[in-house]
Amino acid sequence: MDELGITLIPASSPQAKGRVERLWGTFQDRLVSELRLAGAATPVEAQAVLARFLPQFNRRFARPAAEATSAWREVDRARLSHSLCFKYRRVVAKDNTVAFHGSVLPLAKRSLFLSWAHKAIDVHVLLDGSLEIFTQNDRIARFGAKTARTIGLHRTNGRWEVSTLWT
Repeated sequence: MDELGITLIPASSPQAKGRVERLWGTFQDRLVSELRLAGAATPVEAQAVLARFLPQFNRRFARPAAEATSAWREVDRARLSHSLCFKYRRVVAKDNTVAFHGSVLPLAKRSLFLSWAHKAIDVHVLLDGSLEIFTQNDRIARFGAKTARTIGLHRTNGRWEVSTLWT
């Protein structure tokens, strides 16, 4: 959220928490009663009851916003794909390569006499399957989705893992 410039405002005051709890209490109490009174027995019937209930509920309890300006902002697509990806920290080997999930990725040297050896880098696996390597927010390498033979995303012990073979 920080990378995208989104500020989380938690409900840390008892008053704010109380408002949310009252809302959920209303839904758990009143909405359940409305469903029972309507005799809703299927998800389709419950959805129809909800479609009638919410406009009435909002008319009764809604309050105008303190600030009428929109909080939505345009997003830079490059920044979005840079933030919404799988990120891994690695250290570059002496031979200017990065070991990543059983594969060895070569990095071009910075110059004839300077290499990336022993530098900490970030490996980003983007959602389109491409792979980018960064150091201090500067991209130093990119492996396109066509370069990868297989990229498998799978869930292991509640965490997303990437199994990859690059050509």
